[in-house]
Amino acid sequence: MNDKKDLLNDLKIDRSESNDSEQSPLSKIIIIVVISVLVLAVTKFIFLSEDELLEVTAYKAKPANQSNNSAASVLDASGYVTARMQATVSSKLTGKVLEVYIEEGMFVEKGQILAQLDDSSVQAELNFAKTQLKEAQRIFNRTLELRKDNLASQASLDAAESQVDGLKARLDISRQVVADMQIRAPFSGVVINKAAQPGEMISPVSAGGGFTRTGIGTIVDMSSLEVEVDVNESYINRVQPGQPAITNLNAYPNWDISSEVIAIIPTADRNKATVKVRIGLLEKDERVLPDMGAKVSFLKEQVTEAPEEINGVMIPSSAIIKEDDLSYVFVIKNGLIIKTKIAIGSSSSNFSRLIDGVEVGDNVVTDPNNELQNGQEVLIK
Repeated sequence: MNDKKDLLNDLKIDRSESNDSEQSPLSKIIIIVVISVLVLAVTKFIFLSEDELLEVTAYKAKPANQSNNSAASVLDASGYVTARMQATVSSKLTGKVLEVYIEEGMFVEKGQILAQLDDSSVQAELNFAKTQLKEAQRIFNRTLELRKDNLASQASLDAAESQVDGLKARLDISRQVVADMQIRAPFSGVVINKAAQPGEMISPVSAGGGFTRTGIGTIVDMSSLEVEVDVNESYINRVQPGQPAITNLNAYPNWDISSEVIAIIPTADRNKATVKVRIGLLEKDERVLPDMGAKVSFLKEQVTEAPEEINGVMIPSSAIIKEDDLSYVFVIKNGLIIKTKIAIGSSSSNFSRLIDGVEVGDNVVTDPNNELQNGQEVLIK
Protein backbone atom coordinates (compact mmCIF):
# COMPACT_ATOMS: atom_id res chain seq x y z
CA MET A 1 0.00 0.00 0.00
CA ASN A 2 2.86 2.25 0.79
CA ASP A 3 4.40 1.45 -2.54
CA LYS A 4 1.25 2.61 -4.28
CA LYS A 5 1.26 5.87 -2.33
CA ASP A 6 4.87 6.41 -3.25
CA LEU A 7 4.07 5.81 -6.89
CA LEU A 8 1.19 8.27 -6.71
CA ASN A 9 3.40 10.84 -5.05
CA ASP A 10 5.93 10.44 -7.80
CA LEU A 11 3.25 11.21 -10.36
CA LYS A 12 2.26 14.53 -8.62
CA ILE A 13 3.54 17.81 -10.14
CA ASP A 14 5.32 20.09 -7.69
CA ARG A 15 4.14 23.67 -8.57
CA SER A 16 5.82 25.51 -5.69
CA GLU A 17 9.03 26.24 -7.52
CA SER A 18 7.27 27.18 -10.73
CA ASN A 19 5.02 29.56 -8.84
CA ASP A 20 7.98 31.23 -7.22
CA SER A 21 9.82 31.48 -10.52
CA GLU A 22 6.77 32.96 -12.26
CA GLN A 23 5.87 35.44 -9.52
CA SER A 24 9.37 36.76 -9.03
CA PRO A 25 9.88 38.28 -12.57
CA LEU A 26 6.31 39.55 -12.59
CA SER A 27 6.80 41.33 -9.29
CA LYS A 28 9.98 42.91 -10.59
CA ILE A 29 8.20 44.15 -13.70
CA ILE A 30 5.39 45.65 -11.63
CA ILE A 31 7.87 47.41 -9.33
CA ILE A 32 9.81 48.82 -12.31
CA VAL A 33 6.62 50.12 -13.93
CA VAL A 34 5.44 51.79 -10.73
CA ILE A 35 8.82 53.46 -10.18
CA SER A 36 8.92 54.69 -13.79
CA VAL A 37 5.46 56.18 -13.50
CA LEU A 38 6.39 57.94 -10.28
CA VAL A 39 9.62 59.32 -11.79
CA LEU A 40 7.78 60.60 -14.86
CA ALA A 41 5.09 62.20 -12.72
CA VAL A 42 7.60 63.95 -10.46
CA THR A 43 9.69 65.14 -13.45
CA LYS A 44 6.63 66.43 -15.25
CA PHE A 45 5.49 68.22 -12.11
CA ILE A 46 8.87 69.87 -11.67
CA PHE A 47 9.18 71.06 -15.28
CA LEU A 48 5.58 72.22 -15.47
CA SER A 49 5.96 74.07 -12.18
CA GLU A 50 9.03 75.94 -13.48
CA ASP A 51 7.34 76.78 -16.76
CA GLU A 52 4.17 77.98 -15.06
CA LEU A 53 5.91 80.21 -12.52
CA LEU A 54 4.90 83.83 -13.00
CA GLU A 55 7.72 86.33 -13.51
CA VAL A 56 7.44 89.61 -11.61
CA THR A 57 9.49 92.80 -11.35
CA ALA A 58 10.82 93.48 -7.87
CA TYR A 59 12.32 96.48 -6.09
CA LYS A 60 14.57 96.22 -3.05
CA ALA A 61 13.41 98.54 -0.28
CA LYS A 62 15.90 101.28 0.58
CA PRO A 63 16.39 103.24 3.81
CA ALA A 64 14.43 106.48 3.70
CA ASN A 65 17.29 108.55 5.12
CA GLN A 66 19.70 107.32 2.43
CA SER A 67 17.43 107.39 -0.59
CA ASN A 68 17.60 110.44 -2.86
CA ASN A 69 14.09 110.18 -4.21
CA SER A 70 10.97 112.13 -4.77
CA ALA A 71 9.28 111.45 -1.43
CA ALA A 72 10.57 114.78 -0.15
CA SER A 73 9.35 116.55 -3.25
CA VAL A 74 7.30 119.72 -3.05
CA LEU A 75 5.84 119.34 -6.52
CA ASP A 76 5.56 116.72 -9.28
CA ALA A 77 5.21 117.45 -12.99
CA SER A 78 5.40 115.53 -16.26
CA GLY A 79 6.98 116.41 -19.57
CA TYR A 80 9.30 115.20 -22.31
CA VAL A 81 13.00 114.93 -23.04
CA THR A 82 14.10 117.58 -25.53
CA ALA A 83 17.38 118.52 -27.19
CA ARG A 84 18.72 122.08 -27.13
CA MET A 85 20.99 121.27 -30.08
CA GLN A 86 18.91 119.73 -32.86
CA ALA A 87 18.96 120.70 -36.53
CA THR A 88 17.58 119.50 -39.83
CA VAL A 89 20.55 120.04 -42.14
CA SER A 90 19.81 121.42 -45.60
CA SER A 91 21.72 123.06 -48.45
CA LYS A 92 22.12 126.72 -49.33
CA LEU A 93 21.08 126.13 -52.94
CA THR A 94 18.61 123.97 -54.80
CA GLY A 95 20.29 120.93 -56.30
CA LYS A 96 20.10 117.25 -57.10
CA VAL A 97 21.41 114.77 -54.54
CA LEU A 98 24.22 112.56 -55.84
CA GLU A 99 25.30 110.74 -52.66
CA VAL A 100 24.09 110.51 -49.06
CA TYR A 101 26.71 109.40 -46.55
CA ILE A 102 24.59 109.14 -43.38
CA GLU A 103 22.24 106.60 -41.81
CA GLU A 104 20.01 106.73 -38.75
CA GLY A 105 21.95 106.17 -35.54
CA MET A 106 25.30 107.25 -37.03
CA PHE A 107 27.50 109.63 -35.05
CA VAL A 108 28.93 112.49 -37.12
CA GLU A 109 31.62 115.02 -36.30
CA LYS A 110 31.33 118.75 -36.88
CA GLY A 111 32.26 119.56 -40.51
CA GLN A 112 31.81 115.96 -41.71
CA ILE A 113 30.31 115.63 -45.20
CA LEU A 114 26.73 114.39 -45.01
CA ALA A 115 25.77 114.50 -48.69
CA GLN A 116 27.04 115.55 -52.11
CA LEU A 117 24.91 117.51 -54.56
CA ASP A 118 25.34 117.60 -58.33
CA ASP A 119 28.02 120.27 -58.92
CA SER A 120 28.61 119.78 -62.66
CA SER A 121 27.11 123.17 -63.59
CA VAL A 122 28.89 125.13 -60.86
CA GLN A 123 32.16 123.39 -61.70
CA ALA A 124 31.77 124.62 -65.30
CA GLU A 125 31.14 128.15 -64.06
CA LEU A 126 34.23 127.88 -61.85
CA ASN A 127 36.39 126.83 -64.81
CA PHE A 128 34.94 129.69 -66.90
CA ALA A 129 35.73 132.19 -64.11
CA LYS A 130 39.30 130.90 -63.96
CA THR A 131 39.68 131.37 -67.72
CA GLN A 132 38.28 134.91 -67.61
CA LEU A 133 40.57 135.84 -64.73
CA LYS A 134 43.57 134.47 -66.58
CA GLU A 135 42.74 136.57 -69.65
CA ALA A 136 42.10 139.70 -67.55
CA GLN A 137 45.43 139.20 -65.80
CA ARG A 138 47.19 138.95 -69.19
CA ILE A 139 45.55 142.19 -70.37
CA PHE A 140 46.51 143.94 -67.15
CA ASN A 141 50.15 142.87 -67.44
CA ARG A 142 50.32 144.06 -71.10
CA THR A 143 48.67 147.39 -70.23
CA LEU A 144 51.12 147.83 -67.37
CA GLU A 145 54.10 147.40 -69.75
CA LEU A 146 52.59 149.89 -72.22
CA ARG A 147 52.01 152.33 -69.41
CA LYS A 148 55.68 152.17 -68.48
CA ASP A 149 56.51 153.33 -72.03
CA ASN A 150 53.69 155.92 -71.96
CA LEU A 151 51.92 153.99 -74.72
CA ALA A 152 48.78 153.49 -72.60
CA SER A 153 46.82 155.87 -70.45
CA GLN A 154 46.42 155.59 -66.70
CA ALA A 155 42.68 155.13 -67.21
CA SER A 156 43.30 152.01 -69.31
CA LEU A 157 45.54 150.58 -66.61
CA ASP A 158 42.97 151.31 -63.90
CA ALA A 159 40.23 149.66 -65.97
CA ALA A 160 42.34 146.54 -66.49
CA GLU A 161 43.11 146.37 -62.76
CA SER A 162 39.43 146.73 -61.87
CA GLN A 163 38.60 143.93 -64.31
CA VAL A 164 41.08 141.63 -62.57
CA ASP A 165 39.72 142.45 -59.12
CA GLY A 166 36.13 141.81 -60.24
CA LEU A 167 36.98 138.46 -61.79
CA LYS A 168 38.87 137.43 -58.63
CA ALA A 169 35.76 138.10 -56.58
CA ARG A 170 33.65 136.17 -59.07
CA LEU A 171 36.10 133.25 -58.85
CA ASP A 172 35.79 133.24 -55.05
CA ILE A 173 31.99 133.12 -55.38
CA SER A 174 32.21 130.18 -57.79
CA ARG A 175 34.51 128.32 -55.43
CA GLN A 176 32.09 128.93 -52.54
CA VAL A 177 29.16 127.63 -54.63
CA VAL A 178 31.14 124.48 -55.41
CA ALA A 179 31.91 124.04 -51.70
CA ASP A 180 28.22 124.51 -50.87
CA MET A 181 27.42 121.46 -52.99
CA GLN A 182 28.90 119.45 -50.13
CA ILE A 183 26.51 119.47 -47.17
CA ARG A 184 28.42 119.29 -43.88
CA ALA A 185 27.41 118.72 -40.24
CA PRO A 186 27.05 122.01 -38.32
CA PHE A 187 27.91 120.29 -35.02
CA SER A 188 28.75 116.85 -33.67
CA GLY A 189 25.80 114.61 -32.92
CA VAL A 190 23.75 111.55 -33.80
CA VAL A 191 21.63 111.26 -36.94
CA ILE A 192 18.02 110.52 -35.94
CA ASN A 193 16.43 110.96 -39.37
CA LYS A 194 17.59 110.49 -42.96
CA ALA A 195 15.28 112.59 -45.14
CA ALA A 196 16.73 112.42 -48.67
CA GLN A 197 17.98 109.79 -51.10
CA PRO A 198 20.25 109.98 -54.17
CA GLY A 199 18.40 111.35 -57.20
CA GLU A 200 16.03 113.59 -55.24
CA MET A 201 15.98 117.37 -55.39
CA ILE A 202 16.77 119.35 -52.27
CA SER A 203 16.13 123.01 -51.57
CA PRO A 204 16.44 125.38 -48.59
CA VAL A 205 12.85 126.50 -49.20
CA SER A 206 9.73 124.38 -49.36
CA ALA A 207 8.43 123.65 -52.87
CA GLY A 208 4.72 123.70 -53.59
CA GLY A 209 4.72 120.45 -55.59
CA GLY A 210 5.97 118.35 -52.69
CA PHE A 211 8.69 116.55 -54.67
CA THR A 212 11.57 118.65 -53.32
CA ARG A 213 13.15 117.82 -49.99
CA THR A 214 14.04 120.58 -47.56
CA GLY A 215 16.73 118.68 -45.67
CA ILE A 216 19.19 115.80 -45.84
CA GLY A 217 18.68 114.63 -42.27
CA THR A 218 18.26 115.61 -38.64
CA ILE A 219 21.15 115.67 -36.15
CA VAL A 220 20.83 115.76 -32.37
CA ASP A 221 23.57 116.61 -29.90
CA MET A 222 22.86 113.99 -27.20
CA SER A 223 24.90 115.92 -24.64
CA SER A 224 22.34 118.75 -24.83
CA LEU A 225 19.35 116.64 -23.77
CA GLU A 226 17.16 118.07 -21.03
CA VAL A 227 13.57 117.78 -19.83
CA GLU A 228 10.81 120.31 -20.34
CA VAL A 229 7.77 120.13 -18.06
CA ASP A 230 4.60 122.17 -17.76
CA VAL A 231 3.94 123.36 -14.21
CA ASN A 232 0.53 124.65 -13.21
CA GLU A 233 0.82 128.38 -12.70
CA SER A 234 -0.79 128.02 -9.27
CA TYR A 235 2.27 126.09 -8.07
CA ILE A 236 5.05 127.84 -10.00
CA ASN A 237 6.04 129.65 -6.78
CA ARG A 238 7.39 126.31 -5.52
CA VAL A 239 9.99 126.18 -8.31
CA GLN A 240 13.11 128.30 -8.69
CA PRO A 241 16.30 128.10 -10.80
CA GLY A 242 18.97 125.81 -9.38
CA GLN A 243 16.45 123.81 -7.35
CA PRO A 244 17.34 120.08 -7.07
CA ALA A 245 15.01 117.56 -8.68
CA ILE A 246 14.65 113.89 -9.50
CA THR A 247 13.69 112.75 -13.01
CA ASN A 248 12.12 109.37 -13.76
CA LEU A 249 11.70 108.29 -17.37
CA ASN A 250 8.53 106.42 -18.26
CA ALA A 251 10.71 103.73 -19.85
CA TYR A 252 12.77 103.31 -16.64
CA PRO A 253 10.47 104.26 -13.75
CA ASN A 254 12.82 102.89 -11.06
CA TRP A 255 15.83 104.88 -12.28
CA ASP A 256 16.25 108.13 -10.35
CA ILE A 257 18.19 110.70 -12.40
CA SER A 258 19.68 113.55 -10.42
CA SER A 259 18.56 116.83 -11.98
CA GLU A 260 18.21 120.53 -11.32
CA VAL A 261 16.09 123.40 -12.58
CA ILE A 262 17.87 125.31 -15.37
CA ALA A 263 15.35 128.05 -15.96
CA ILE A 264 11.70 129.02 -15.76
CA ILE A 265 10.48 130.28 -19.14
CA PRO A 266 9.06 133.76 -18.39
CA THR A 267 5.72 133.26 -20.10
CA ALA A 268 2.54 131.32 -19.42
CA ASP A 269 0.24 129.31 -21.64
CA ARG A 270 -3.19 130.90 -21.24
CA ASN A 271 -4.95 127.85 -22.70
CA LYS A 272 -3.42 125.34 -20.27
CA ALA A 273 -2.63 127.78 -17.42
CA THR A 274 0.90 126.36 -17.20
CA VAL A 275 4.46 127.65 -17.19
CA LYS A 276 7.26 125.79 -18.96
CA VAL A 277 10.28 124.80 -16.85
CA ARG A 278 13.62 123.51 -18.16
CA ILE A 279 15.23 120.66 -16.20
CA GLY A 280 18.90 119.79 -16.64
CA LEU A 281 20.00 116.15 -16.28
CA LEU A 282 23.13 115.87 -14.13
CA GLU A 283 23.72 112.29 -15.33
CA LYS A 284 24.48 111.62 -18.99
CA ASP A 285 23.36 108.21 -20.19
CA GLU A 286 22.73 106.67 -23.60
CA ARG A 287 19.36 105.37 -22.40
CA VAL A 288 17.98 108.92 -22.41
CA LEU A 289 16.49 109.61 -25.84
CA PRO A 290 14.71 112.65 -27.31
CA ASP A 291 10.92 112.86 -26.89
CA MET A 292 10.82 110.27 -24.08
CA GLY A 293 8.15 110.86 -21.49
CA ALA A 294 9.41 111.85 -18.04
CA LYS A 295 8.19 112.70 -14.56
CA VAL A 296 10.03 115.30 -12.49
CA SER A 297 9.84 115.68 -8.73
CA PHE A 298 11.01 119.05 -7.44
CA LEU A 299 12.83 118.64 -4.13
CA LYS A 300 13.18 120.97 -1.20
CA GLU A 301 16.20 123.23 -1.15
CA GLN A 302 19.31 121.50 0.16
CA VAL A 303 20.43 122.84 3.54
CA THR A 304 23.89 122.97 5.04
CA GLU A 305 23.01 121.70 8.52
CA ALA A 306 22.72 118.01 9.29
CA PRO A 307 19.70 116.42 7.63
CA GLU A 308 16.77 115.34 9.74
CA GLU A 309 16.63 111.62 10.52
CA ILE A 310 13.89 110.00 8.45
CA ASN A 311 12.54 106.62 9.49
CA GLY A 312 11.12 103.95 7.26
CA VAL A 313 11.91 102.49 3.86
CA MET A 314 11.32 103.71 0.32
CA ILE A 315 9.49 101.71 -2.36
CA PRO A 316 7.83 102.68 -5.68
CA SER A 317 4.31 103.99 -5.25
CA SER A 318 3.17 101.61 -8.01
CA ALA A 319 3.84 98.64 -5.67
CA ILE A 320 1.11 99.68 -3.21
CA ILE A 321 -2.30 97.98 -3.36
CA LYS A 322 -5.28 99.90 -2.00
CA GLU A 323 -8.19 97.96 -0.48
CA ASP A 324 -10.78 100.11 1.22
CA ASP A 325 -8.86 102.14 3.81
CA LEU A 326 -5.96 99.68 4.03
CA SER A 327 -2.74 99.42 2.02
CA TYR A 328 -0.80 96.28 1.12
CA VAL A 329 2.28 95.20 -0.82
CA PHE A 330 3.45 91.84 -2.12
CA VAL A 331 6.75 90.96 -0.42
CA ILE A 332 8.83 88.17 -1.99
CA LYS A 333 10.41 85.81 0.52
CA ASN A 334 12.00 82.47 -0.43
CA GLY A 335 10.36 82.64 -3.85
CA LEU A 336 6.85 83.11 -2.41
CA ILE A 337 4.81 86.30 -2.41
CA ILE A 338 3.33 87.37 0.89
CA LYS A 339 0.56 89.94 1.04
CA THR A 340 1.75 92.35 3.74
CA LYS A 341 -0.17 95.16 5.40
CA ILE A 342 1.77 98.44 5.44
CA ALA A 343 1.64 101.89 6.98
CA ILE A 344 2.52 104.84 4.70
CA GLY A 345 4.39 107.79 6.12
CA SER A 346 4.51 109.96 3.00
CA SER A 347 4.16 109.43 -0.73
CA SER A 348 4.41 111.04 -4.15
CA SER A 349 3.63 109.94 -7.67
CA ASN A 350 6.91 108.01 -7.87
CA PHE A 351 7.95 106.79 -4.40
CA SER A 352 6.39 106.21 -0.99
CA ARG A 353 7.92 106.03 2.48
CA LEU A 354 6.66 103.12 4.58
CA ILE A 355 6.93 103.23 8.35
CA ASP A 356 5.66 99.71 9.01
CA GLY A 357 5.30 96.37 7.25
CA VAL A 358 8.43 96.31 5.08
CA GLU A 359 12.07 96.19 6.16
CA VAL A 360 15.22 97.39 4.40
CA GLY A 361 16.30 94.87 1.76
CA ASP A 362 12.87 93.28 1.28
CA ASN A 363 11.89 92.68 -2.34
CA VAL A 364 8.45 94.05 -3.20
CA VAL A 365 6.52 93.47 -6.42
CA THR A 366 6.44 96.73 -8.39
CA ASP A 367 3.64 95.75 -10.78
CA PRO A 368 0.99 93.85 -8.77
CA ASN A 369 -2.03 92.55 -10.68
CA ASN A 370 -5.02 90.27 -10.23
CA GLU A 371 -3.01 87.19 -11.20
CA LEU A 372 -0.96 87.33 -8.00
CA GLN A 373 -2.20 85.51 -4.93
CA ASN A 374 -0.93 85.27 -1.40
CA GLY A 375 1.53 82.38 -1.08
CA GLN A 376 2.05 82.04 -4.83
CA GLU A 377 5.50 81.00 -6.05
CA VAL A 378 7.06 83.49 -8.48
CA LEU A 379 10.30 84.27 -10.27
CA ILE A 380 12.00 87.67 -10.10
CA LYS A 381 12.86 89.09 -13.53
